[in-house]
Amino acid sequence: MTKLKLGPLSDDKPVKLTVELPAQLYRSLVDYGRLLAEPGSPPVEPLRLIIPMLERFIATDRGFAKARRSCPAIREQVSRT
Repeated sequence: MTKLKLGPLSDDKPVKLTVELPAQLYRSLVDYGRLLAEPGSPPVEPLRLIIPMLERFIATDRGFAKARRSCPAIREQVSRT
């Protein structure tokens, strides 16, 4: 099986999200969902991939993490929540 950056998806409460995607990106998400699915299982819906992919992208973006730590306005907002 292909090693993908995105692992198994947690079964969280659904989040309503409206977004327009370029057709090529949508097709790529469909393909990714097919590859991520367990053998014999239906493909993972593209909508279920978007949030984990964004979380993974943000979590592994070193530049973002560094900028976030050094930005006082962001640190102040995080401490309030």
